[in-house]
Amino acid sequence: MMGLFTDTALLHTGKKRYVDYPLPGTELRLWESFFDKPESDHYYQTFLATIPWTQHCRKMYDKMVADPRLTAWYGRNGTHEWTPELLRIKEKIESSCGTSFNSVLLNYYRDGNDSVAWHSDTLPSAGRHYPIGSVTFGETRVFKVRHKNHKDRQWDIPLTHGSFLLMGETMQYHYEHHIAKTKRLIGPRINLTFRISDKQD
Repeated sequence: MMGLFTDTALLHTGKKRYVDYPLPGTELRLWESFFDKPESDHYYQTFLATIPWTQHCRKMYDKMVADPRLTAWYGRNGTHEWTPELLRIKEKIESSCGTSFNSVLLNYYRDGNDSVAWHSDTLPSAGRHYPIGSVTFGETRVFKVRHKNHKDRQWDIPLTHGSFLLMGETMQYHYEHHIAKTKRLIGPRINLTFRISDKQD
């Protein structure tokens, strides 16, 4: 049996690396190994065992279709209250990026069949977008980004175990992103997207 995220080349390398992607009109920054391997393993195992994962359905082409991943909302306007682990992660990323988040959406990609289609996040009710902090624990998945008006401008960003990706507030105006399906036999991935909710409680 494969050890927890140790035997696959695209997983946690233990080397810290910072990348500032040159996307015109926005900010996209990546910290690899932002959380060290013991931290990352602990959070992965904790969330896998304790989060009340739910599969939602949405209407597509006049029929209800199940989302190809499981989710859970925490924090302001979320279904659940903050846990100590989520608060520790939140505080750590906030200290590095200078943004204060008040909610988090957790996504559980069970295997290569789980995915998310090309999209940009819905405009909040206040009429402006905010930065989004994305943390990954588990299997590496490729985060694809493309310009809305120039589809040939595309970036493929492997998000590894313990990585932290910061999307600037203007990214949703100009770019789309997605996680594609893969036929490779891969393990689960848990992704946390920290957000700023402008809805009133």
